[in-house]
Amino acid sequence: MAKRIYHRKFYAKNKEKKLIFSLLKSSALAASFILIGSVFVFLYFAKDLPRPEKFTESHFILPTKIYDRTGEILLYEIYGEEKRTMVSLEKTPLHLKQAVIAAEDASFYRHFGLDIRGITRAVLNNLKLGRPVQGGSTITQQLIRSTFLTLEKTLKRKVREVILTLELERRYSKDQILEWYLNQVPFGANAYGVEAASQTFFNKSVKDISLEESAILASLIQAPSYLSPYGSHKNDLLIRKDYILNQMAKAGYITKKEAEEAQVRELSFSEIRQSIKSPHFVLYVKKYLEDKYGQQFLREKGLKVYTTLDWELQEFAERAVQEGTAINNAYDAHNAALLAMNPKNGEIIAMVGSVDWNATSSYPQGCEGSEEGCLFDPKFNITTLGERQPGSAFKPFAYATAFQKGYTRETVVWDVETEFNPDCDLFSDEEKDPYDQDCYRPQNYDENFRGPISLREALSQSINIASVKVLYLAGLQETIDLAKNIGITTLNKTLSWYGLSLVLGGGEVKLLDLVSAYSVFANDGLQTLPSFILKIEDINGSIIEENKKTPRRVLEAQTTRLLNSVLSDNEARSLMFGSRSMLFFPGYDVAAKTGTTQDFRDAWTIGYNPLVVVGVWVGNNNNSSMAEKPGVVLAGPIFHRVMEKFLIKHPKESFKEPEVIETQKPVLNNEIDWENPHSILHYLDKDNPQKEMVKDPLLNPQYLGWEAGIENWLSKNQP
Repeated sequence: MAKRIYHRKFYAKNKEKKLIFSLLKSSALAASFILIGSVFVFLYFAKDLPRPEKFTESHFILPTKIYDRTGEILLYEIYGEEKRTMVSLEKTPLHLKQAVIAAEDASFYRHFGLDIRGITRAVLNNLKLGRPVQGGSTITQQLIRSTFLTLEKTLKRKVREVILTLELERRYSKDQILEWYLNQVPFGANAYGVEAASQTFFNKSVKDISLEESAILASLIQAPSYLSPYGSHKNDLLIRKDYILNQMAKAGYITKKEAEEAQVRELSFSEIRQSIKSPHFVLYVKKYLEDKYGQQFLREKGLKVYTTLDWELQEFAERAVQEGTAINNAYDAHNAALLAMNPKNGEIIAMVGSVDWNATSSYPQGCEGSEEGCLFDPKFNITTLGERQPGSAFKPFAYATAFQKGYTRETVVWDVETEFNPDCDLFSDEEKDPYDQDCYRPQNYDENFRGPISLREALSQSINIASVKVLYLAGLQETIDLAKNIGITTLNKTLSWYGLSLVLGGGEVKLLDLVSAYSVFANDGLQTLPSFILKIEDINGSIIEENKKTPRRVLEAQTTRLLNSVLSDNEARSLMFGSRSMLFFPGYDVAAKTGTTQDFRDAWTIGYNPLVVVGVWVGNNNNSSMAEKPGVVLAGPIFHRVMEKFLIKHPKESFKEPEVIETQKPVLNNEIDWENPHSILHYLDKDNPQKEMVKDPLLNPQYLGWEAGIENWLSKNQP
């Protein structure tokens, strides 16, 4: 009996062991299947996953930044949907890092990428509320999701997110992950990353933001659009800010007192708008960049563009133009433009395209563009786009051409009333059609005639009749060719269209071209085309473009030295402008020329020394007349202020003296035969039709050519 009982117990125990073994075997088999299945699922979902190394192989979308020449003044940013500036973790305030961690992932430095407790807590709360309200995503998961994955809510995407999160945590430090996150996360208003957000919302670098401002930025991460300080839910933003400050206090990052003080401090949000400094210059640069690199490239690749702009001089020039125009309004002049350039390398150091780019409207209000009567259009860049008549500011091109042909500063021409069409009677009282190009009898600004005058005096005092004769001697085509060769791009009409009035400003030019051409005079005949970029760096700091323009000779050095000695001769110009005019700078070599166009539509002053060229235009966009004031009165004061500002900050440099020219021709040496006076054509080109003088008492007397003007002047002015 006992033996039977023993066998039953043994059998039962043995059966139990077999059952346990069978269960263990089944469990092991199931576990193996689960493991194999998990591996299969892992491999299936992970097969097309991007590698976490992508963070170090590519860069976030970054805007192109345009700076002044120092790289310290940000003029403008070109960005698309993402405005971003990278900043290292070391330069990010500790209280901002703590605020973000308190708001988004309190256990960031303790978990391995996934916060199991956080996920569980979120799931339970969502079940309790009956809808998905809380998320359990860690900072690492958010970074993976925004960088690598789409926003689709599928199991496949979630598995990929988990896998990449674990892999990212395995490969990189917590600090590196946090730095990436702080530079990636969106804050609204196109601002991505903490630096762009700080600049956008508080107009300051992230390194300078306060504790409460840090809490604001951390608050925005949860719902950038909904919580925007510029929207209708600003109060919700402030509530979340206070909540985050409390969480920071609970975590021991700050004290309770610090949190309470930060909660009550007033916040000031900056106005949302695209900041731009020196707008006419920047938009000129931007157009070049877009044409060369394309808009998309500029918006994403994080280029740093270092321009040629001297910010200190630019600010001063903008004020000088505004203050000068405020005075000129009394003379019916409502706009002005300015350009300053380094003649040695062509670098544009200041550009003002209109009196006030930020003006809310044109003047008078309601006008549309120059053709519709706008005296002032804030956005139109007169410097680079406006084509205006230069008046006497064009005269140096004719004189330079004459100097190249062998004429001297002492060469004598006669400033007398002259009819330049040999077929027209100099003393005819017949009214001429103002558009009749057949007869041409120019007048001087002061309506006086000086008789014999040297080229030095004629150019220094801007004598019209003498200058027309210089153009004739130099040659109209040759003068146009010289002007084009040294920078003028707009003289593309026929010779007959311009005529001899070209020397008085009959052809339209751009201020940019005029300053560029004058820079050749300043640089001893060497030309470097205008430039506005020093260098461009890519995101790695490698230079992808650099200004290395080589000057080329376009004018003989002797020609420019002759011209400079005339235009900088203050004594010679004093008879017209006074000894202490706006063109005079005691102790400095400064050459200058003014210009005033017909009917006082444009006023100019262009001046230079070997280090800088400054050009100023004053007028109205619609080409209407101003008060009868010359260029030295309207444009001169603006020019003088900016030129003086530059000169006092730079070392003195003088023009080189021209070589002494020896000639055996008396007329080229300022020698006049008063016993038998004649025009220069009598000595150099006797058969020239401009020279002829005819008197026929039997017929209607006609006084023709340059000789007639001399005889007429001598009859009234005996030497």
